[in-house]
Amino acid sequence: MLLLTGCSAADPAGPGASSAPSGTASTPGATPGTADPSAGAPASPAAGPSATAQPSGSAADLAATRVVLTRTGGFAGRGDTLTVEPNGGWTSVERDGSRRTGQVDPTDLNRLWDLLAAPGLATEPATPPTGPVDCADAFTYQLTVGPRVTAYVDCPDAAGRAAATAAVVELLGEVTGW
Repeated sequence: MLLLTGCSAADPAGPGASSAPSGTASTPGATPGTADPSAGAPASPAAGPSATAQPSGSAADLAATRVVLTRTGGFAGRGDTLTVEPNGGWTSVERDGSRRTGQVDPTDLNRLWDLLAAPGLATEPATPPTGPVDCADAFTYQLTVGPRVTAYVDCPDAAGRAAATAAVVELLGEVTGW
């Protein structure tokens, strides 16, 4: 039997990781306020802004904004999406359509908003740099926060690696097991 996996500094457990971090739910519908596994889109919080809220840059303003992270590429051709709602409920949808849901604890949610409010994030590119990259099987990450989009290729040799976006990817990986 041949097992194919992709590697990434932001994905140390690999694509076959199945354990959910402490404080999260790994079964659909296990946490109130998260997505209904039979629904086509993540649930919105009962009280809160729409997904098109315009963040002004402060952590308090960003805390009312949906965060969407996509991961593509790698050896096996990933195509995964992680959505974090303003209330901390998250939904992960893998390329094969499988779903996991959970809840980011309040401390980690505050860390997320602080990272998203960091000045460096506003200066990072919306698309990864083009040109030759000497890195096989790299993942490309795209982070969408309100109207702001940033992206990077997770490769040590990639020029212009988006450090602030990478910090958000790392945190979300830790708290969701993504």
